[in-house]
Amino acid sequence: MTRPVLGELLTAMVTPFADDGTVNHQSARRMARHLVDTGSDGIVVCGTTGEGPTVNDREKLELLETVVSEVGPSASVVANTGSYDTHHSVALTRSALATGVDGFLVVTPYYNKPPVDGIVAHYEAIAEAAEGRPVIVYNIPQRVVLNLEPDLLARLSEIDNVIAVKQATADLDQARSILDHGGLELYAGNDDLLAPFLRLGGAGGICVASHIAGRRMREMVAAATAGDLDRTDAIDRELQPLYDVLSITTNPIPLKAALNLLGHDVGGLRLPLVEADAAQTATLQAALELAGILPVAAG
Repeated sequence: MTRPVLGELLTAMVTPFADDGTVNHQSARRMARHLVDTGSDGIVVCGTTGEGPTVNDREKLELLETVVSEVGPSASVVANTGSYDTHHSVALTRSALATGVDGFLVVTPYYNKPPVDGIVAHYEAIAEAAEGRPVIVYNIPQRVVLNLEPDLLARLSEIDNVIAVKQATADLDQARSILDHGGLELYAGNDDLLAPFLRLGGAGGICVASHIAGRRMREMVAAATAGDLDRTDAIDRELQPLYDVLSITTNPIPLKAALNLLGHDVGGLRLPLVEADAAQTATLQAALELAGILPVAAG
């Protein structure tokens, strides 16, 4: 199987904030380097996990420059430039292109619920602005209401540089349909879909838990690529408690709390997201200790 052009294991990176709420570029550099050093071969900047909706365009472009300068030669950098406004998405894609990114992640237009022809035109416009750089379609119906059905994805695959779909739905029949059509690479959009999609022949995943368990997730991808599905399943079972605890409340609230517990200094969140409460933080700490990721606290 040909290796996906943007990589197999991509991480949707958190956006670190300083105490005053501004983007912490030093922490972002450290986090980007950490991700690449622990198995990620691509980084998505300012996606959902990176609090893209509350990071303004200037901040996004500056953060893209930071990440590209830190890991660009050794990993792909993918910019989230999707929104419900085609004009805005096109403008942001053109600006992000100038930072040296390798590709783009573009979510289904949300809130305004465009018809099929509108969705196709939206992606055509953004793909043209990308000037040949690869575009990944992001299908996450639980957040945007609309589900990109296989027939629509087949239409989107006809756009030259639309190369893949990040599929954040557990419908394995739809995943099989995408693979059977063959026009798009299939990325798992949720951590717990990585192993099931790899078993089907998917390209890999755009993940969150890889902030913490990147090496094990890299081993899972390698095992699946080698055809060792027993090992793939074993690693998946081992990681399931981590997937579960990182879902105790809205992403990236638990992830940022876990990373701060681990000393990564990613700061807080921007409203309307709020920090993990005491009970959630205790649950995260216990899970990280049980998994051997965090030393057990004395006493």
